[in-house]
Amino acid sequence: MTQLSRRGSPRLTFLVLAAGAGSFALLQSLITPVLPTIQHHLHTSQNTVTWVLTAYLLSASVFTPILGRVGDKVGKERMLVVSLAALALGCLLAAVAPSIGLLIAARIVQGVGGAVFPLSFGIIRDEFPPARVSSAVATISAIVAVGSGLGVVLAGPIVTALDYRWLFWIPMVVVGVTAVAARLFVPESPVRNPARIDARAALLLSGWLVALLLPVSKAATWGWTSGRVLGLLALAVLLLAGWLVVEIRSAAPLIDLRMMRLPGVWTTNLVALLYGASMFSLFAFLPQFVQTPAAAGYGFGASVSQAGLLMLPMLVAMFVAGMLAGRLEHRFGPRAQLITGAAFNLLASALLVVAHDTRWQIGVAGGLVGLGIGLAFASMANLIVANVSARETGAATGMNANIRTIGGAMGAAVVSGVITAHPQANGLPREAGFTLGFVVLAGLALAAVLAALTVPSSPRRAGAHRRPSSAPEPVAGPAVADLAAAELAAVEVTPVAAGR
Repeated sequence: MTQLSRRGSPRLTFLVLAAGAGSFALLQSLITPVLPTIQHHLHTSQNTVTWVLTAYLLSASVFTPILGRVGDKVGKERMLVVSLAALALGCLLAAVAPSIGLLIAARIVQGVGGAVFPLSFGIIRDEFPPARVSSAVATISAIVAVGSGLGVVLAGPIVTALDYRWLFWIPMVVVGVTAVAARLFVPESPVRNPARIDARAALLLSGWLVALLLPVSKAATWGWTSGRVLGLLALAVLLLAGWLVVEIRSAAPLIDLRMMRLPGVWTTNLVALLYGASMFSLFAFLPQFVQTPAAAGYGFGASVSQAGLLMLPMLVAMFVAGMLAGRLEHRFGPRAQLITGAAFNLLASALLVVAHDTRWQIGVAGGLVGLGIGLAFASMANLIVANVSARETGAATGMNANIRTIGGAMGAAVVSGVITAHPQANGLPREAGFTLGFVVLAGLALAAVLAALTVPSSPRRAGAHRRPSSAPEPVAGPAVADLAAAELAAVEVTPVAAGR
């Protein structure tokens, strides 16, 4: 009897994983078009309401590697259910939150769901036939990309017909059903890593991220030379240094910095960091730009629904590019696809710097962003898969998704500070603030293109990377021989290997 016949249906497993990953991606962007609505309803500032997005990304940045590591220890299926349950609970809390503080806290709970990415990729590598691993990873990545864009479009009709709180009620039901389906239908992997979880690394990771993002987002209000900003930035440097030391010395690090020595891994992760910073900021601030009243001297005074329609070209382009990504990758290779995707993002950001006065310009820029995301997401995932061994797939792909999320949290905080630094007398940002924000995004996009050019065209063979002998091996199980064979075969069937 084969491993798969004992483990269940790959097709049903894939559908559940796709639903979970898509739901988390949807919640990343579903809120961004309604940030002005939430700001008005909860009587807060634009700088503060941006933390509804930033807190979600920050929480995901911390919990993604933690729960990914716990999944390696106690079971990926079990932790997938926990992650989805936390996401559903966060939706419930957000739906009833009476204040901005409680809404931000609810979004922190939702961020726990970010672990669905490494857990899903790990389950795919454990359970799927080798020939299907690459395409399944690419498809999940495309679903994540489309989900991120779909939220921007769906938010308007939902808010218009119901209320912004239904942006949490509806996902709560979907995620809850997905959690039950994961418990019933997703097989539990026999692969285990008994290494302990390093609590120091988790605390230091969360500490330096908060100490960095808080002063960056508040610097416009506090002043860049204020004691609070300089003190927190100094603390961030110290905590970062401590975290690096702990992670390097740990036998079971949350984010394996030793794996980052592989050229195909660290270069792809650098692209993910820069790409995430640019992409999430566009998701957050482009809808706000088009909703700005024309009385401010710019913007279109669009409603939430109209803002969603202006983002529709982004979604369509993202869907088309995502569907074509697999074929293009087999033909041209993931490196070329990643460079092209990053170049589309650069072109969109540059266009917004010089042309944002008409709706069609916004639509064209959004379409270019969508093409870039659809191409880049799948290629990043497959570049990582092609460069690491089978047992490292979950950790490595989770690290890539997590680094992209960290970039998003940083980018959103930086761009928010730039845009809101010098508001008008009526409290609205100046057009120059948005223009400078688009310049920052263009700079990040250019850096992502340059980083993509450094990605090796030929990956290091999976399995070439080895931890020091102190690192524990997975507990042997009945499927070890099958997994070893799958690892060797997967090296030959990934699109990267095929395109060498």
